[in-house]
Amino acid sequence: MHHPSEERPRKNEDEYFARENAELIERMRAKLDSDRDAQERKAHYMKCPKCGADLVEREHGNVKVDICQECRGMWLDSGELDLIRHMQQQRVGQFVDDLLGMFSRRKSRPETAR
Repeated sequence: MHHPSEERPRKNEDEYFARENAELIERMRAKLDSDRDAQERKAHYMKCPKCGADLVEREHGNVKVDICQECRGMWLDSGELDLIRHMQQQRVGQFVDDLLGMFSRRKSRPETAR
């Protein structure tokens, strides 16, 4: 004859192992998903998003640009467009400074007699 007190520990034990198994399965599923994501990223690393060909990294100034050899697409990483804009502003600023400097040098030169 079974006593109710003997069934209670068994029920708690079954619940414990069911919870442990569910947590283990969830951890295994998360690891598999993570591994799949890593494999997919690796398969797409340095591939053109437009045509899928390999990208080649080229340096232009201080910016490294990814260029597709097939479709000639150019791809920028995060922050690189801002860096290009900053470089352009510096060049325009330098050009204006040079231009103004050229005019100020002309004025400061003594006029020669004709």
